[in-house]
Amino acid sequence: MSKKRESVLKKNDEINLEITALTSQGSGVGRFNSMAVFVEGTAPGDLIIAHIILVKSNYAVGIIKKILKPSKHRIVCDCGAFSSCGGCSFRHIDYDEELAFKKQRVQDAFSRIGGIDTQVKEILTAGKVERYRNKAQYPVAMTPEGKTLIGFYAKKSHRVIDCRDCLLQPEEFETFLRIVEKWAAQYGVTIYNEKEKKGLLRHIYIRKGFKTGQIMICIVSTSRVVPKIEKLADELISSNVNIKSIVLNVNSEDTNVVLSTDCITLWGSGFIEDELCGLKFKISPLSFFQVNPEGAEILYKKAAEYAALSGEETLLDLYCGTGTIGLSMAKNAKRVIGVEIIPQAIEDAKENAKENGICNAEFFCDDASGAAKRISESGTKIDVIVLDPPRKGCSKDVIEAVTAMNPKRIVYVSCDPATLARDCAEFKKAGFETDEITAVDMFPRTTHVETVALLTYHRQS
Repeated sequence: MSKKRESVLKKNDEINLEITALTSQGSGVGRFNSMAVFVEGTAPGDLIIAHIILVKSNYAVGIIKKILKPSKHRIVCDCGAFSSCGGCSFRHIDYDEELAFKKQRVQDAFSRIGGIDTQVKEILTAGKVERYRNKAQYPVAMTPEGKTLIGFYAKKSHRVIDCRDCLLQPEEFETFLRIVEKWAAQYGVTIYNEKEKKGLLRHIYIRKGFKTGQIMICIVSTSRVVPKIEKLADELISSNVNIKSIVLNVNSEDTNVVLSTDCITLWGSGFIEDELCGLKFKISPLSFFQVNPEGAEILYKKAAEYAALSGEETLLDLYCGTGTIGLSMAKNAKRVIGVEIIPQAIEDAKENAKENGICNAEFFCDDASGAAKRISESGTKIDVIVLDPPRKGCSKDVIEAVTAMNPKRIVYVSCDPATLARDCAEFKKAGFETDEITAVDMFPRTTHVETVALLTYHRQS
């Protein structure tokens, strides 16, 4: 069968192709003689001429040669970097179709991976598809001709695409980038070369508090000694009254990690403040804080609805990070216990509780499975558990420890529908049924979708 297919389609062929669906990575997919053909930048309903660039035994990859008939969902792309930047996937598709795709993606994960027939109730959104991100990390590079590039990495690479005004970031960020570029050129601040491991300026990292308006600018350098860094601080401060902190982060390691733990405050307090769910948070360069706070509030509100706290429950917040979910529910709980494996996050969570006058929340550092076992062995009765694990989901040890505590409800927040569906199938074996599922679009124009699921124990006959 594979030989027959290879003879039907080969590299450099040009074929008429109707795009019928999208993959989880956002590529369009159509079929040619029953073979799946993937084409980036297409929309369901597009009729195109596809130029084939790769043929395997059971699929092929093409690029758009010509759009013969555009999909009714296709829109004019509003970003010149879209075709090369690795950030957005859906600037060519209307937002309603994007939401429909994301909701179906969650539904498919539960039915195909989890074997769970619970229907996704809805997909929620803040409705804001532009300028919703409060944080940006801009890599800096230089072309062989000496042109400075500031922007984002191309897909699956470390090649920097020049993009100063990303439509997902606040408009004023572009001004700061140009100030840094001018300063570097004026004072001979060298740009880091990733291949040669030479140069000073690596990244420009910016955070903004949407509720407070406060802005932090962090310059990532390979050395503590940076020529005329005080001149840069002066230029930035004079450009915007909302700048409250300027920080130098020293990262000389050969690593993909943007920030090191070595932060030097050049001006201001070293942090900014913002609000989320009515709570105040201090945000340093290394602090975790939701990138889309409006979307996060929608997500946390749904999680709180599923938790259904009456004031008498003990809530366990596993993978609590800096405590945002647990603290947002503390007013309706008798007691909140937060667990996180990263020590600095636990310190931030304790500080956040103190800053907001929350006295019924406690936090300790441990891995999720160890903490769950320790709590269970202590005899503490846990009524509701919130899970918000990393993309890989929960290990079997965590699932076993969680189910052993016999909570009334489990509220599972996930950034990956596939691992969420897999884990919900494991919880089902222990008697916890997935009662309700809600998708939340926290990252419009990208393929990412958040999901929150409510699991309750159903006595097995």
